[in-house]
Amino acid sequence: IGDTLVLNCPLRGKITMVTWTSSPTAGGPCSLVYRADTNMTNRTNCSDNMNLTFRPGLAPALEIQQVGIAQEGNCTCEMVSAEGIFHTRYHLTVLAPPRLSLYCDEQGSPVCEAAVGKPPAQLWWIPESNSTAEEQGHENGTVTALSRFTAASSRVTNVTNVATCMVSHPAGNWSQSIAC
Repeated sequence: IGDTLVLNCPLRGKITMVTWTSSPTAGGPCSLVYRADTNMTNRTNCSDNMNLTFRPGLAPALEIQQVGIAQEGNCTCEMVSAEGIFHTRYHLTVLAPPRLSLYCDEQGSPVCEAAVGKPPAQLWWIPESNSTAEEQGHENGTVTALSRFTAASSRVTNVTNVATCMVSHPAGNWSQSIAC
């Protein structure tokens, strides 16, 4: 989320026309069509952050600035040249790194929350905890994972009052510690 993405359509001969079609998993499709004979690009139902970049001699590309969850889905390039019609297909999966927060609840137990991540973050504790993460899905496709620390044995709480929440996610790994 938030990065700029460039998808290339392999260059094969002199281009006559290039069509990029984006079919997001939610919402309607959009298309960007470049015609070499008019040197014009036609846009249909595409957001302003999606553009076709075409430079003579270089592969035509679909550029998406500030990628959002709304762009997740399939992107297809159809290139027409004297050599034929060529298709290239991409499946775009958007990762949303979770926002990590660690706090003490009303009972004085550590709570770890990895909010609005996509896919859901995996949470665990050091020292070991008996808790399992609860997940809450949101309309935009993100998920909040929440875990309350519960000591695996009574000996652990006598040794230390510091708990560390470990968070694993495809966008990165994090840890935070707290004493309640």
